[in-house]
Amino acid sequence: MSTRFALVRRPSPRLAEGIVTHREREVVDVPKAMAQWDGYVTTLQDNGWHTIEVPPADDCPDSVFVEDTMVVYRSVAVIARPGAPSRRPETAAAEEIVEDLGYAIGRIHPPGTLDGGDVLKVGSTIYVGHGGRTNAEGIRQLRGILEPLGATVVAVPVTKVLHLKSAVTALPDGTVIGYLPIVDDALIFDRFIPVPEESGAHVVLLDEGRLLISTDCPASADLLAGLGYRPVPVDIGEYLKLEGCVTCLSVRLRDVPAG
Repeated sequence: MSTRFALVRRPSPRLAEGIVTHREREVVDVPKAMAQWDGYVTTLQDNGWHTIEVPPADDCPDSVFVEDTMVVYRSVAVIARPGAPSRRPETAAAEEIVEDLGYAIGRIHPPGTLDGGDVLKVGSTIYVGHGGRTNAEGIRQLRGILEPLGATVVAVPVTKVLHLKSAVTALPDGTVIGYLPIVDDALIFDRFIPVPEESGAHVVLLDEGRLLISTDCPASADLLAGLGYRPVPVDIGEYLKLEGCVTCLSVRLRDVPAG
């Protein structure tokens, strides 16, 4: 069985200054957030993931949301160009990690912008949210890198939330789940299941049966359990205040190139 790696990044001491765009700003308890991050990392490790810490970026308040630094498909890591200029220094150290692991490197160049949180992979179909952080040029460049590898890149609108994966994620069988009040009307998927809580739209696939999910959506966890999955709850309450979720706190690497 191949080793599963997850990139994580320790929160910045300036975490409470992180960008908030679609909700009212709340006070973030930074020490509590640090403890929650430790719990998140431990949960990944307890469920078979080898975690690799990207060097911290203490001057970047949002740097804990490491998923936004890249999009990984097969043996290629596409280094993002975040839509928020203040986040662009976050990518360099993350790039070094995946290059050392053996990934070929692609990059999004100006004037393109792309955040990893806007990218939802469902098999070989790559849905990319076109919204506040990812622009059409970024999507065009991503398509140019990934489609020669066999992917189909589909641009979709994002207007109600920060990122596409703030609204929807996918189950192991490819079924997309989402919380309808924050899903754009134009988003259409072949298989879709609505969930009863906003955080219930966010899952990380730990394996074919287990789903990492926030502790604050018990009804959604029950729904997923009824579908035959095992929800694995983790408390990320301080990150929810910053429009974060379980997906954006790590980059999961399932098929690490042989090197």
